[in-house]
Amino acid sequence: MQAWVLRMRWEQLLFAHWPVPAAPLAAQLHPDLELDTFDGQAWLGVVPFRMAGTAPRFCPVLPGVSNFLELNVRTYVRYRGQPGVWFFSLDATSWLSVRGARLTYYLPYFDAVISAERQGQRIRYRSRRTDWRTAPASLDVEYGPTGPPRLSQPGTHDHWLTERYRLYSQTPGGRLVYGEIGHPPWPLQPAAASIAELNMTAWMGLDLPPAPPILHYAEAVAVRAGRPRFAV
Repeated sequence: MQAWVLRMRWEQLLFAHWPVPAAPLAAQLHPDLELDTFDGQAWLGVVPFRMAGTAPRFCPVLPGVSNFLELNVRTYVRYRGQPGVWFFSLDATSWLSVRGARLTYYLPYFDAVISAERQGQRIRYRSRRTDWRTAPASLDVEYGPTGPPRLSQPGTHDHWLTERYRLYSQTPGGRLVYGEIGHPPWPLQPAAASIAELNMTAWMGLDLPPAPPILHYAEAVAVRAGRPRFAV
């Protein structure tokens, strides 16, 4: 990847993925992006996790600023054959990170009140969006791993869902932006989850199917992010 400008760790992460109709997702993408599918099926992910040690390059980690909770809703896209992630929303507890990511990466970050309580291998994660810029959204889930970590193999569905090293976004004026992401392969573990409340997509006009999602857990991965660039 290009020279990185931001470092962080993603911890206690749950990937929850549902198969969804392609048309509602494609309608909300930048027009230059192609919705990516696996065997013709589009997927939407809801991903709660903990951000730790977040800081720009050459800057120290700051207590009370560098660690926070985040929850994103995402799908998968391609631009001129290059795969990546498109975020519909990113809720976070860090006032500074919400505004910084909006200004630099043009990502749809929103303020939220989030808690994550760990007991043994289980994590109770509760989020409530409080941002005035968009409709309410909420999540209440308990999750945890159910088996040992492993690396996914290229060509598999697990690999397609998780091994993505580019994000896409757009400026208020409609220009397509991308950023490269670098990290070791995900140490994926099978997972189980009990969802008490899930209201993360109604504001998009999308209902998730009632069938249980595909679940993966990852304990931690160290991440480097490149600076945002305009697509040409």
